[in-house]
Amino acid sequence: MPQFHVYGVGNALVDLEYEVPEALLGELNIDKGLMTLIEEDRHHELLGKLSGIESRPCGGGSAANTITAAAQLGSDAFYSCKVASDDTGSYFLDDLAANGVQTNLKAGQLDDGHTGKCIVMITPDAQRSMNTYLGITQKISVAELDETALKSAEYVYIEGYLVPEVNARAAAVKAREIAQANGIKTSLTLSDANMVNFFKDGLLEIVGDGLDMLFANEDEARLMFDTDNLDDCVTGMKTLARQFAVTRGPLGALVFDGEKLYDIPAKKVTAVDTNGAGDIYAGAFLHGLTHGMPFADCGELAGYAATTLVQQMGARLTREQMQSVGERFA
Repeated sequence: MPQFHVYGVGNALVDLEYEVPEALLGELNIDKGLMTLIEEDRHHELLGKLSGIESRPCGGGSAANTITAAAQLGSDAFYSCKVASDDTGSYFLDDLAANGVQTNLKAGQLDDGHTGKCIVMITPDAQRSMNTYLGITQKISVAELDETALKSAEYVYIEGYLVPEVNARAAAVKAREIAQANGIKTSLTLSDANMVNFFKDGLLEIVGDGLDMLFANEDEARLMFDTDNLDDCVTGMKTLARQFAVTRGPLGALVFDGEKLYDIPAKKVTAVDTNGAGDIYAGAFLHGLTHGMPFADCGELAGYAATTLVQQMGARLTREQMQSVGERFA
């Protein structure tokens, strides 16, 4: 039996969420609804301009959110990442431990530097716009991979946000190669429209000759296959992965189990913050897959987790909230 249900690799960030009017995005030259990588000086500039608005810090990073969600539901999970020996890094490590996630990092053995932060601006339409200063996570490489843990997992999960950095992308490719060589199932999220827009070739390098599971939202899928036709997106997804899920916001999701395509509607809710919705969706889906749930039911569980999340501020649910979600599908 595998030691871990899911082994994740991705960026380690602490999110700082701000509720802002949409006009402020224009004043700050923020691309709405996208993730933009920024340098340290821009990071400090934005924090200065947002200083009069209360923020809520929480553990973040796309794959970290996914792995945490799976662990909160009861999966045994491991996360490979990189943080610095600063207060932010300690916060991130403590958060992983509190949610039962094992990691390659050990307190007292961390490099000097700055742990990454993501400034998340939430507008009244619940849309999230992210400006990310990677800090030391920009240096994540194959050195952060724990091969023993990876080879002891049922699934490896890789975030597309690793694609811009050469060493990070190499780590993602290596993780996929190790998994495939040892019979470990592979999964990837495309992560963000900007990742597809600017780094499609890098994402295809991570995909290699095909994955077991691919996650994308509808915008990412359309960009990946240069089409506005959803049927063409489905056809394209089948060339990259044996199974997949395409999330469609309030319209639900299309999930493909390798033979049958399911159109799963979303519960009608009033969204106040969509940050992390795709991450928690993937975490709940992977939990279902590794615990014997029928494929369509995995989509139902994932959709319920995501619609629960978007009704409140923040990119994660508490462990108690996630356990309550899981109990509905026990």
